Amino acid sequence: MAPQQPGKLRVFSLNCWGIRFLSKLCAQRYEMIGELLGREQHDIALLQEVWSERDFLFLKRKLSCSHPYTHYFKSGVIGSGLAVFSKHRIQDALLYQYSLNGYPYMLSHGDWFGGKAVGLVIVEVFGLKAHVYVTHLHAEYSRAQDGYLPHRIVQSWELQQFVRHTSHGADLVILGGDLNMHPQDLGNRLLRSHTGLRDCYTETDKFDGCEDGHTLIANNHFTKKQDLIPFEKGIRIDYILMKDSQRVSVKCESLSTTKGSVSDKPFPYSDHEALMADLNLLSSQDCTGALPESDQMDVVSEARAVVKEGLSKTEALRDRSLHLMFAGLLLLLLVLCSSCFFSFSAVGFLGAVCVFILLSGALLYMLFTTHIKVLKETEDQMLLRSQNLQTKLIGCRVSGSSSSDASPEIHPSSVFKREE
Repeated sequence: MAPQQPGKLRVFSLNCWGIRFLSKLCAQRYEMIGELLGREQHDIALLQEVWSERDFLFLKRKLSCSHPYTHYFKSGVIGSGLAVFSKHRIQDALLYQYSLNGYPYMLSHGDWFGGKAVGLVIVEVFGLKAHVYVTHLHAEYSRAQDGYLPHRIVQSWELQQFVRHTSHGADLVILGGDLNMHPQDLGNRLLRSHTGLRDCYTETDKFDGCEDGHTLIANNHFTKKQDLIPFEKGIRIDYILMKDSQRVSVKCESLSTTKGSVSDKPFPYSDHEALMADLNLLSSQDCTGALPESDQMDVVSEARAVVKEGLSKTEALRDRSLHLMFAGLLLLLLVLCSSCFFSFSAVGFLGAVCVFILLSGALLYMLFTTHIKVLKETEDQMLLRSQNLQTKLIGCRVSGSSSSDASPEIHPSSVFKREE
């Protein structure tokens, strides 16, 4: 399917930081976000951290005229936080929840309770079939000691798998969201190298926004300066990525971001900056694919090393939880055996503590066992992918060698030309 005429697609992406009762000025900021979307008339708006369905319904009512087609992705305990608003009819939708997403006992981080996922909507624009993805990956709480790196690598792997296997037949592919990764981080390279997605920031003809495209900046009323260490000015962790096809060429004409403060408003839209991309869609017979097999193999090998390290650490955590479980069981038996030396209330209290230790160990053992299975499965998939890439690479080399060693009697002219 080719475009009816050259068209421009305007895409918006924002992490809304919409945690009810915890995020500052949540209701007022959603009012501002609704006004912005209604005024700017983007074709597609990709929102993250819309944790409350009530807030989604508020935006849906406010944008009913400008963006009549919507979808809210539901997963996890408090939801995925992902929402799509579109001027064009949404034909289909699909959600994939990531297998690893932090730990339930890390209450101060809370990622586990939000069902981090990737959502897909299929939209027809200008007679084209567009696959539009919105996602939000696990946060990086410490650059120096990133205990969640294996989880984010697994999420990146599952994200690129999901995009590769669901984008067949698409005329164009767009992915927007908070990846929680710097441009050259391993997970980001893994995603782009295997899908052929291109970064609008590096591809755009015109940019108007924060320095170096930063989307989490120091000059934002809601930003905690300690979250940026060691990057004082800011970091770029939010993206709009694009990919064209054999039928359609996608070019980023301009990209812009918000810059912290909002004119005539006392506070910003969010602790993240919004991204706005103007994409030109033109007929084309050229297709920009993924990186060469050798480059893909290098990235997969690097990712496998991180997953292996994460697997080793998780196995150690599982062993500790097993020790905790046995310690609780042993203490419970000791309390029961020595119950005659203590009062009934003391035995009851000590018994309850032992049962709590026993159950905590059992639950942690099951949690870490589940994580180990996911990490092993991801490693197996990466190994399979590496073997497939290596086979293709060897095949290309053998094919090239065979053609260069072709008999002169069969292809005399071509041999002479190569020798020249």
